[in-house]
Amino acid sequence: MYEPIRSKSVHAMADADFPHRSREEELDIRLAGHLTALLTVTDELRALTPSDELDEAAEELASQVTRLRAAPLRADPSAHDADPAHIDSLHHRAHTLAGHAVVIATYRNDEPAMVVASQCRDFHATALGLTAA
Repeated sequence: MYEPIRSKSVHAMADADFPHRSREEELDIRLAGHLTALLTVTDELRALTPSDELDEAAEELASQVTRLRAAPLRADPSAHDADPAHIDSLHHRAHTLAGHAVVIATYRNDEPAMVVASQCRDFHATALGLTAA
């Protein structure tokens, strides 16, 4: 009445023999990605509004990314004017990225990354006039 199934089931194929990353490796990759994105936005802000705090943050972020994965690739900042709306947009983006990094670092119990991301989040919250809660 029915033709027999001739191929492997989807469930059997899921057990195929190929390398899988552990949950810890996946979290390392995600955390390094968020920190790298935060570093990129920080470099952009450093080009538009130079400050010692941003320089220190960039150095610490690069150190954490190197510890997690490898030396981060850093792009040259784009050629934007120091328009206040653009700077606010960058601070918003950095605040969001730092928040994501804090969540993952907390889940991983990664104290150094958690501290750096929290400090960045607080800095950008202050720059935006938000409470750093």
